[in-house]
Parts: sequence; C-alpha cells; structure tokens
Amino acid sequence: MAVLEEIEPREVFRYFEEITQIPHGSYHTDAISEYLVGFAEKYGLAYRRDEANNVVIHGEASPGYEERETVILQGHIDMVCVKEPGVAIDMDTKPIRLICDGETITADGTSLGGDDGIAVAMVLALLASKDIAHPPIEAVFTSDEEVGMLGAKALDMGRLTGRRMINIDSEDEGIITCGCAGGATVKGSLPVKRLQKNEGTPCEILLDGVKGGHSGIEIGTGGANAHVLMGRFLDAIEGDWQLISIDGGSKDNAIPNMAVAVVCGDKDAFVRAAKSCEDIFKKEYHKTDPEIRIEVKTVPAAGPAMTEETKCLVVDALRVLPGGVQRMSPDVEGLVQTSLNMGILCTSADAVELGFSVRSGVASEKEELIERVTRVIRLVGGQVKIEGVYPGWEYREESPLRDRMVEVFERMYGKKPVIDVIHAGLECGFFAERIPGLDAVSIGPDLRGVHTPEETMDVASVARVWQYLCEVLKEL
Repeated sequence: MAVLEEIEPREVFRYFEEITQIPHGSYHTDAISEYLVGFAEKYGLAYRRDEANNVVIHGEASPGYEERETVILQGHIDMVCVKEPGVAIDMDTKPIRLICDGETITADGTSLGGDDGIAVAMVLALLASKDIAHPPIEAVFTSDEEVGMLGAKALDMGRLTGRRMINIDSEDEGIITCGCAGGATVKGSLPVKRLQKNEGTPCEILLDGVKGGHSGIEIGTGGANAHVLMGRFLDAIEGDWQLISIDGGSKDNAIPNMAVAVVCGDKDAFVRAAKSCEDIFKKEYHKTDPEIRIEVKTVPAAGPAMTEETKCLVVDALRVLPGGVQRMSPDVEGLVQTSLNMGILCTSADAVELGFSVRSGVASEKEELIERVTRVIRLVGGQVKIEGVYPGWEYREESPLRDRMVEVFERMYGKKPVIDVIHAGLECGFFAERIPGLDAVSIGPDLRGVHTPEETMDVASVARVWQYLCEVLKEL
C-alpha cells in the first residue's frame, strides 16, 4: 500500500507520492519531465517540452469558463537532494522513503522535495479533475530552479498567453508573496599545492549540529554556517599542523549543517582547539544552534597535505569572505535585503571549491557583494565564475489578482492574509521580467526545514491550500 494512500486530498497526495518515487534532483530532471509528458498524453492535453526539460501543459477551461482569461499555474520539478551522514541512498538514481504520521510528511534520512513537488502534485490533480471549475490553464513546470532557475531562464515565455500567474513555491500558509530578491551563484576555486610528506597524527575533525536550512528563508534567523565555523576552528589550532582536506555542503542555496576537515599534527592540540571552539560556538549560537559539536578522531593516512602557503590561503579565505546577512531592508521591517551564503565547500587533489548564493532585493547591492567575493578569492590566488543570475520581482502597488485572492482568503479563513515580499528568489522574477503586464502571486502550504533532511510538510495545511487554490480558480 502506498504510504499516502489514505491521506486527504487523496489525488494531490497520490501524485505527490508518485513524484517522490522519481529521482528528480537538480540537473537530473529527465525522468520527471518524461513523467509529465506521459501525464499530458494520458489525458489528451496539449503540451510542449523543451531542451531544458521544462514542460508546459494546456488545460481546457471548464464548461462556462471558456471566455475567462487564462491563468498560469507554475512550479518547479527539481528538488534539493541532501541526506543525513551515513544514509546510503543515491538520490540521483533511487527514490526517497516517505514517512507519514497522519499530520506531517517527511522522508527517511533525506530531504522530502515538498519544495516544489507539492506544486506539481496540486496542478496535476487539478488538470486531471473533471469536477473543479477553472478558466483556461497554462501549467508551467520548470526545471533546475534550485541551481539558479535555469529552466525559467531557458523557457520561451513568448508562447504563453496568460497574464495572471499563481506560483506555488512558497512555504507558509496564509502568506501571499508578491515580490522577491534577485540573486546569483558565485563559484570560487582556490589552487592547492601539496607536500611530499605529512608530519604528525592524521585526524578527522567533524563539526556538526548546525541547524542549516534555506539560504533565503532562514538566513535572517542569525544561525550558524558550518563552513564559517570550521574556518574559525582551523584558525584557532595552536602550533604547527597540516591541512589535507576540508569539505562541507554541496548546495550553494542550503546553509551547511556540517563540515569535515582532515588534518595532520598534534592530536592534543586539535582536541584543545575543539573544546575551546565548541564552547565559544555554543555560547554564541545557544538560541539558534544549541547542538553544535566538534569531534576529533584519528584516521588512517589520507593523502598528501597542503603546503603551508596553501593552508594559510585557504584558512584566510574562510576567515575573511563575507557571509550571512549584509543589510536589512530600510523599507520593510524584518526583511533581509542583501545576504551571502557559503553553501559549497569541496577539496580535490588540486583545488578547494567554494560555492556561494548571493541574494539582494537591490540589483546594485547584489553586484557589489559579488564583486567583494570575487576580489577576496582573487587576492588569495583563486578563480571565480558567476552563474545562475536571476532577476528580482518588484512588488506591484496595483494587483487585481492579489485583491481577488485576498477576498477569497478572508471569506474562507475569516482573517486577512499576510502580504509579503521575501528575500528568497522565486521564478516569478523571470516571468515578470519577460511577460509584459504580468500580475503574479506566490502561495504554498506549510513546509519546514526545506533543503535539509529535516524537511516536513503539514498535511492539513496542504488540504487547506488546495481548497483555497480551487476556490480562487473558480472565482477567476
């Protein structure tokens, strides 16, 4: 029996479970794209699929709604694939294992992909239904959103006829998002030179217990970044020591929750530094990351160490690169305006790779932060690539779609929704930039811990948002 078979709304969760059984991490969207094509063909719906694996499916209007304006329903088909240490699932080729207690849905040791699988599931359930009243629909499923919105960037939006769009990629029920930050991915590479001989005891340093999270949504909570803390730890080691490798997160847009360094030297010095830094970090982050810990253990020899010059340059880079919130919005209380997340840290034989997610609601501040990161990396002898640049989405003072959605929300929930502008990036920015006069909003059910193995989705919230979406479409 399917895990979600008895959960309402059944059709939505049936499609969501099917989606979770198809590996669909960023850059691996062929299978999920083919699944959508198969869905369209099964129901006799017009569709197109492009080389970027974007899929657009056209849903005919319900009887009596043929003359209504087309509505674009949009979500993305890729997910951030992260897992707990020791979990053996290859998320590029194997399905995740769902867990449901009737109230929440999560995955066993991995991220869930509710971001944004639940959007895909809702739209498919809508297109398959014969009972839900709605105007003509252009269902737009984009690929590789989590790695710079590459699908939206590649999509031919000139072929879309809708001028009203509901994006279903938000993570808080009761919030109607109407604007977002722009961003970019900065990739740095620091060259590594190595010695012929290691000195001292080889040890592995594990720093974990950091909460992590989405680098747009959670960046403003003041939590720790495991890579930054590891840089501080390495800088605190006394005496002579050698660095072999340093590794951490694999997604630039996920705040890393752990980092591992392999070092050679005096184990007692490593233990002293670990105890001192753990105490400091726990005190500094006692509210946001109380479970931070640093573990030192002896390991077999793990390859040649870096030269002293290389080690110093790597540690210097980790210590001086900007990170976290850079500026709060002067106009919207509590909104992060500009931030930076060092999400990727990976050591190869001849390089240390760094990956950053830069976000800002102000284009000039985004460019300034990219320039700062670029100059620091170049000062320590590294090279930089800028990828995945995406535009912000400017708040509209006048929005008939937003007004109608507020009316429906008040009628159904008995209270006003929150109208918000967020620091995270949304594909609405690309659509608004390329479709003249587009009136767009973003909604979604309660998701927590996205981009982490702790990701959960609230079952009752999904049901309410589904009902809300259906009622909005009926009104439109």
